[in-house]
Amino acid sequence: MPAQPDAYGDALDRARAHSLKWLASVPTRPVGPMATADMLAAGFASNLPEGPTDAATVIDQLAKLAEPGLMAMPSGRFFGWVIGGTLPAALAADWMLSAWDQNAAMRYATPATAAAEDAAGVWLLDLLGLPAGSGVGFTTGATMANFVGVAVGRKAVLDRVGWDVHADGLTGAPHITVLAGEERHASVDLALRYLGLGLPRVVAADSQGRIRMDALAAALSATTGPVILCLQAGNLHSGAFDPMREAIALAHGHGAWVHVDGAFGLWAAVSPLYAKQLEGLDTADSWATDAHKTLNVPYDCGVAIVANVDMLRSSFGVHTTYLVQDARGPADPFEKVPEMSRRARGVPVWAALSSLGRSGTVALVERLAAHARSLADGLSQLPGVEVLNDVVFTQVCLSFGTDERTRQVTQALIDEGTVWMSGSHWQGRDILRISVSNWSTDADDVAQSIAAVERAAQAVV
Repeated sequence: MPAQPDAYGDALDRARAHSLKWLASVPTRPVGPMATADMLAAGFASNLPEGPTDAATVIDQLAKLAEPGLMAMPSGRFFGWVIGGTLPAALAADWMLSAWDQNAAMRYATPATAAAEDAAGVWLLDLLGLPAGSGVGFTTGATMANFVGVAVGRKAVLDRVGWDVHADGLTGAPHITVLAGEERHASVDLALRYLGLGLPRVVAADSQGRIRMDALAAALSATTGPVILCLQAGNLHSGAFDPMREAIALAHGHGAWVHVDGAFGLWAAVSPLYAKQLEGLDTADSWATDAHKTLNVPYDCGVAIVANVDMLRSSFGVHTTYLVQDARGPADPFEKVPEMSRRARGVPVWAALSSLGRSGTVALVERLAAHARSLADGLSQLPGVEVLNDVVFTQVCLSFGTDERTRQVTQALIDEGTVWMSGSHWQGRDILRISVSNWSTDADDVAQSIAAVERAAQAVV
């Protein structure tokens, strides 16, 4: 079936129509999916067609098959996990990326996407108050952004003791002690596992999940050899931030590399209202965050930032005869992430920041946090509802008395479909956890959500 210049038109028209229909349905449809993967399997897994099918027909079929199994994650009443929506400019930019079909690996081959990502990186450093000139790479998400930061840290701390991990690997290498708070996110453990570093040595945390300075001091004093410290900007449950300046200074005094996991909470640094909780953030060595959370760009888009761009480049770069590179010029995009072939994930970041501007980015972050505060205030007034955390950013944790009742209320809330809030377990208790991450959430969504929780609680005796 030879390609024709107009071969894309009908399929893209149908995709546009189905996409707009979906977006128009989000404010009023149930938030949760209406069918399970097992229920949908038969439709998707029918016999492979014997011959070609018109592209527009395929798009119609896909939309029909998928619709019952779609969760309204773009809804202003979706508060599950930590999942943002998508800003209009970021979504449109992402569509164009697919049409452009650029492998965003090298500046020479794809200069437009490289320039856009360079600009987005500069803007991010400025907004977050991180060192100008740091290396910024766009990964699949925060897990791989953590991977990048810790990988560079692994090389750095081994370099200091004369071990070349790139040439000699880890077999026989000096042991690296990784320290992390007991309430770190699981993505940190995954990154360490991928890097062959094993589980971290756990440092005690306080009642809000912040790493305790006395425990950190004791752990560092008891450690010899190379050390990496992983801090968190935004506890998954409470939203709390580790004491950055004190912890980083203490770790640096012991020669440690300090990496900050800030999947959603790093964005607090853009706001004068919340940045004080992250004072000293800029003194760390590497940082990780997600743009598809608080910034609301499409999946997948993590951001890895390393203060020493040369160390980042030496950790992930490679030189071959068939790649056109300038070793003395700026780093190629593939020299800052674990992939040689990838989508230009930073372009939607550029589009999002262009559409928001500085004031809009600050307003977005502050609006999310304000809605979390409003939800906490409203829900705390309901009989039998307890807000368990200090609401310092965008997270709210609730209990409805016993663990059993909390689980029942959570399930009743999900079954009704007006709002989606996910269950979790924190500080020894089953909880209902709220993450405010969507740019479209407004005061009406907050009011509807409080009312939905009240109905669910009243339905569970």
